[in-house]
Formats: sequence, C-alpha cells, structure tokens
Amino acid sequence: MSLRPLSRRTLLGAAGLTGLGALAACAPGEAAPTTAPTSAGTGGATTPATGPVDPSTLGDVTLVVWDQEVRGSQNDALVALNEAFQARYPNIKIERTSQSTDDLKTQVTLALSGAKVPDVVQVNNARADMGQFVTAGQLTDLSPYAAAYGWEDRIPASVLSKVRYSADGTTFGEGNLYGLPQTGEVVGLYYSQKKLDALGATPPTTWDEYFALLDKAKAAGEQPMVLGNVEKWPALHVFGPLQANYVGADDIVKLGMGNAGASWTTPGNVEAMTQFAKWGTEGYFGSSPNGTDYDPAWTEFTKGTGVFLPGGSWLGPDMEKVMGDDVRFMAPPPALDGRPATTGGTGIPFSIPAKAANKDAAAAYLDFVTTSEAMAIIAEKGGFPVIDAAKLAPTSGIQHDIFAAYDEVATGGTLLPYLDYATPTFADTAGAGLQEVLGGQRTPEQVLADFEADYAAFTA
Repeated sequence: MSLRPLSRRTLLGAAGLTGLGALAACAPGEAAPTTAPTSAGTGGATTPATGPVDPSTLGDVTLVVWDQEVRGSQNDALVALNEAFQARYPNIKIERTSQSTDDLKTQVTLALSGAKVPDVVQVNNARADMGQFVTAGQLTDLSPYAAAYGWEDRIPASVLSKVRYSADGTTFGEGNLYGLPQTGEVVGLYYSQKKLDALGATPPTTWDEYFALLDKAKAAGEQPMVLGNVEKWPALHVFGPLQANYVGADDIVKLGMGNAGASWTTPGNVEAMTQFAKWGTEGYFGSSPNGTDYDPAWTEFTKGTGVFLPGGSWLGPDMEKVMGDDVRFMAPPPALDGRPATTGGTGIPFSIPAKAANKDAAAAYLDFVTTSEAMAIIAEKGGFPVIDAAKLAPTSGIQHDIFAAYDEVATGGTLLPYLDYATPTFADTAGAGLQEVLGGQRTPEQVLADFEADYAAFTA
C-alpha cells in the first residue's frame, strides 16, 4: 500500500524540482557501476560480484514491471522514476502493468508458476504471498545484489528484516533477501480537528483517554470511528494497534511473524478482542462496518462522517486534498510497556521472479528506485519514503504528522508487523474472525481459539 499526492507541498523546494535530473544523471547504487552480478539462469540465486552492473552494457532490454502503485502519488512517483531510469539508460524500455493490490496478487500467483513471468513484481511480505513463493523457489534471492549495490548500508536492518526469509520459507525475519521496499507505512489515528474542538477535547495521550473520548463522541451524537471492512483486512489495522494496549510488543511480533513462543489465547488478547467486539456491536464504527467497502469508508470520513479513522499512512494525502488542515494524524497512545507501538512496516516490496529473463536489469531498476534521490521524489510527490523520512518531512500538513508518528514509533518503540504476515492462511483466519466479532456472530474467545489453532499448527 502506498500514498497519494498532497494538494499543497512545502518540502524540498528547488531540490525537488531538480530531483529527476539528478536521478537521470546518477548511476545505480549512487556510485559508478563496475562488475555485474552473474545471474544463475532461471534459478533463485545469483553469484556475488564486486560491484553493481552498468545497465547500459546490457544491450536492448524490455524490462517487464508489474506493480500496484495505482493511487495518485504512488503512480506519480513511479511514473517519474521510470522516466528517469529510461532517460539514464535508453537501451532499456520499461513495459509497465499497474493494477490493484488484489488483482496483482491474483495475477502473480498464477504467473510465477508459469513460464512467462515479469522481470520485476511487487509481492506482499506476508507468508501467504512472499513466504509461499520462497518455499516454491519462485523468487530470486537478492542477497548478492544487496552486497553489490550496498543495499544493507542504505536501508536499516530492521526494515530489511520485513523482506527476509530462510531459503525454505519457514523462518520469517532473517535469512535471504527477497524484496526491496521503496516506501514506509505506519498505522495510526486520523482525526478531525474541528470535531475534537467541538467536543472540547484534545488528542488522547493514553488509551483510557481515547476510550473516554470515543464514549464522549458517541454521547454527542457523533460516530466515534470509521471502518469499512467488506474486504476483511481493514479490521486488522484497527485491532493491531489496539492489541498493543493489552499484549507485550515482543509477543505481538512473534504472533505477527509466525514465530513460536507466544499465544493468541492469553488474557491480554482476550481483553483486546473484547474491546474490539464492544466497538463493533455497540455501533462505534456505525451501523454496518462489515457492509462498507474500504475506499468509500475513508471517503465518507472526508465528508464529515466520524471523529476518528484508524488507518494507514497511505490515506493521508488524499484526505488532505479534501479536508485541508482539518485532518490530522497521530500515533496510537503508548503501548503496554509505555513505549509507542503500532502496526506498520514497508510498502509492498519489489521482487525479482526466479524465472525472470532480465535479472541484472531488474536489480539495477530496484536499486534506482530506492536511492536517496528516489526518496526525495517520492516525498515530493506526496509519498512516504522508507529511508530519509526525517530529512524529507514537510514542515506542516498531514505528511508532517505522519512522518513524525513513524519516526516516533520506529526510533522510540516498536513497529509491529501486519498480523496477516503470520501464516499462509492467517489473512483468511483473522479476516473472517474479526468480521464475526464485529457482527456479534461469535465471541472473542471463539475467534481467538481459531487464531491460536492456525498459529500453533504452523509454528509446530
């Protein structure tokens, strides 16, 4: 998931205007290209080399890129970067196919098992996606390219851990590198400043204050929160941050990464799910969160429905275009240990299929779209760069709030994994369970028992 453009932009100034020229002039890896990694045919690995490949030496190449960067700023940034890459390397023509996250997921699952695959494709980090593809030997191990281009020096280890798996796909968070992220993400609380002012309230600093503020909004006739959960996954972005008020961050990381040593049936998880169930059955998300689609829900928030919208950083620029200064964003209140913790991580990373025909050109492309110059363009277009966020943060507006919240959590607390990372089937298990809890069809204990069965069977 990614971001859309801001309606007004104050960051970068003239530097932003010259970003494309700088990108077109610079070589991959921000250094002069030297020796290329040697691709291992159609296999999943490459041979280490002394430096990055020079794409201009590869001859005429048609680089097939599949992505899900369809929203405003995410598309704008990638269009600009693709143009700069082709200007720098006129021998390489990018053949781009862009589609929704769900459509791309379906296409990738089918394509990777066939003979004709793209050279670059965005693959969700989760075990059900990247993990399964790694297990099947369908993705290239990018570790040799990382060594050649210096990606481990450029991108923090904590970020790269979100795209690492063991070669057999069983261990998540360490091992080989199977993707390169371009953007960051953080899930927090959007709110209407005007509505808080009308309630005589200020942004909550603790979860108890947040609960009390939701009650106050409901008593005043306002819908406390907005959620569109037809697609099932949006509820994970509400429950994940809430869970941190009741369950230790270390345990949530184990649960979310599908690593052994934790449990879904602890008293803390029961408390978290009970609170979530109350919000659903007592109308804190309105009358029908399970009958409302994701995009229409946040659109309604921009039109005045709801006081808070729990959601991801990728929504901010689009909502600011409609709401202006009225929309604000904050990290959730501090977690159980008093430190900030919330769901987040990377945007959907770029990977190279094991059967890709142009691996060296693909690696050069991955490098090009993740340089510091690329980060400046992503920020200028309204996106959220995975590195240099503090340096590129605007001085005001929703992106200022978002960048500050990300920095607060990433540097002072724990950026928790998306819970659907946990097992190959957990997205379905959790999505269905949270819908049932919201609708009152099943109890928190029953749903958590299903979560535990899925997690325990996998980690066993």
